[in-house]
Amino acid sequence: MDAEESFLAYVRERVAALSRIAFLLTGDRHLAEDLVQETLLRVAGRWGRIAAGGDPDPYVRRTLYHQHVSAWRRHRGRTVHVAHPPDRPGPDESDAVTGSVAVRAALARLAPRQRAVIVLRYFEDLTEAQTADILGCRVGTVKSQTRDALARLRAVAPELLGDPSELEVRG
Repeated sequence: MDAEESFLAYVRERVAALSRIAFLLTGDRHLAEDLVQETLLRVAGRWGRIAAGGDPDPYVRRTLYHQHVSAWRRHRGRTVHVAHPPDRPGPDESDAVTGSVAVRAALARLAPRQRAVIVLRYFEDLTEAQTADILGCRVGTVKSQTRDALARLRAVAPELLGDPSELEVRG
């Protein structure tokens, strides 16, 4: 299998998981799609070397995170968050999405690095060492960021008390 076929197979297999990570990082479906697309464009040019190194997931996740932080830095202060989204017609799924909305709102109130740590640790179920590798920091930094992020979540969203990995987020 050549590099192009290998890349296309990887994208088909992992695009849903990457989209989920991107959605949790951005809090917006359209921004998440853009983030995944930008990440895959960056990775495609280097795919031969990335795939030859073994498991490409850590590299792709790291690229996704760095793309998110770069975009956040470029656009910080420009995003306007509203307390209540405009009403949209459709079936009443309020019971099914209440937890999801609370999780998204709480994640949006975290700093980008704290949000990334929570997403990688609890939603992607990565170890502290894997998270540190992706974020390019030390394990101790991951631990302190996790502690601070969980404390912030407890303060801003007490209804989410419990294990964050048990919460379902629908995108």
